[in-house]
Amino acid sequence: MIIPKHTAIIMDGNGRWAEQKGMPRIFGHQNGVEAVRKIVESANHHKIEYLTLFTFSLENWNRPVNEVETLMSLLVNTLKEEFEDIFKNNIKLNAIGELDDLPIDVKKQLDNIIEDTKDNSGMVLTLALSYGGKQEIFKAVKEISKKVKNDMICLDNFDDSVINDHLYTRNLPNVDLLIRTSGEKRISNFLLWQIAYAELYFCDVYWPDFSEDDFTKAVIEFQNRERRFGKTSKQL
Repeated sequence: MIIPKHTAIIMDGNGRWAEQKGMPRIFGHQNGVEAVRKIVESANHHKIEYLTLFTFSLENWNRPVNEVETLMSLLVNTLKEEFEDIFKNNIKLNAIGELDDLPIDVKKQLDNIIEDTKDNSGMVLTLALSYGGKQEIFKAVKEISKKVKNDMICLDNFDDSVINDHLYTRNLPNVDLLIRTSGEKRISNFLLWQIAYAELYFCDVYWPDFSEDDFTKAVIEFQNRERRFGKTSKQL
């Protein structure tokens, strides 16, 4: 059976999960970390080559200050605690987004693990941090425009690959499977260019409850779909 080479996940529902239990939102984020651990292991088990997690969006900076601060603290602590498992499992850590917006301690911890795992040859785990899809495309267009103006790019040779080479994800393949938890059915400004032909999978489970079995169901659903890329079934 075909395995999605690149799977991306919008990990949604931490806050609502906690509120349903009468707990503060941060309780949901803390339990969401355990779900991340399980799904990274499951993706690795399924031999998925690239896993990208929507960890913190550009819009998330607009949340209450105490929630943002707690999320950043949780992120740096998680990176520290999970480093040994990441390295032991031959996982290569990657990050995309406006990374310079991150607090110094978070950026430092992130850079250290990326550097320490750069030679790992297993699954590439990408964290989308301070990330926005529209902003990514805008930034790419701006950089390309400058290069065209300075005769660094010839319009006669302009194609999709030029745009790909100016995105945060320049070293990643396009997304095959996009999963969103919590019952919401929208993309929320995530990997807008990269999901052009992705299979979309929405489930009602809140992220802290998203299990290895739920992930496997998503993979099986992907395997049962016919990906035509504009062709007819007979052409495949």
